[in-house]
Amino acid sequence: MRDYIILTDSCCDFPAEMAEELGVTVLPLSFLLEGKEYFNYPDNREMDPHIFYEKLRAGSLGSTSAINVATFLDAMEPVVSAGKDVLYISFSSALSTTYQSACIAAREVMEANPGATVAVVDSRAASLGQGMLVYLAVQEKNQGKSLEEVQAFVEAKKDHIDHWFTVDDLNHLKRGGRVSAAAALFGTMLQMKPVLHVDNEGRLIPVSKVRGRKASVKALLDKMEELVEDPSVVFISHGDCLDDAQGLAKSIQEKFPVAKLVINYVGPVIGNHSGPGTLALFFVGKEK
Repeated sequence: MRDYIILTDSCCDFPAEMAEELGVTVLPLSFLLEGKEYFNYPDNREMDPHIFYEKLRAGSLGSTSAINVATFLDAMEPVVSAGKDVLYISFSSALSTTYQSACIAAREVMEANPGATVAVVDSRAASLGQGMLVYLAVQEKNQGKSLEEVQAFVEAKKDHIDHWFTVDDLNHLKRGGRVSAAAALFGTMLQMKPVLHVDNEGRLIPVSKVRGRKASVKALLDKMEELVEDPSVVFISHGDCLDDAQGLAKSIQEKFPVAKLVINYVGPVIGNHSGPGTLALFFVGKEK
């Protein structure tokens, strides 16, 4: 059995130490803010996430870019040349063209290297939901599973990685076309907070609205109580609202036997659309 690496991209929102601990290569997506391009590395070397969210709060508007084919070729070719295969777990194809670029690069690398395998899986996930899928894939690999076995595991598991999140300011979702201008205006006036999830196609779907932040955070916990299948692994990401993330984590730990808990920022590529105050909960559920 040929050795292989697991590759992903920075929309997994891994903390740098976690990416290193797992032995995962994380390719950075880029974002443009105030006329300058930055790359979103796990160690946040080009922009501190708190500063990024402070700029959004001050009214800056960013834009984001997918990873191009050339970047994937630069990452994949040296691995294959060294005699290893590649399993790439991508950001949701419903939210980015990164997956499509990876597929093109994988075909080119395999054509140039007969016998090599470069497998690409569309996670249909985002933020630490994608991160959870990568984390679980690494656990399978560490048990000695082949690339093909881990790929099959990821394909089966991805429809069970629950993403439930709420945002503090509807105007960021309005700019991304997720809610209408009227809904954003009235929702803001009435302190309405949407509860959203990512569906099986990897799209952001508004599910309900509740009044006030406290109720929206509780709604995330309620969804976990309703849908959780395996409560041992829980990931939480946040748009610069660590206190809310830690409060949610504490409530979950009081109710469930959590063995692995990870809290980290929603990175700038997703955070640009969801805004400051985003709070997202990820767990393995009966359904997505």
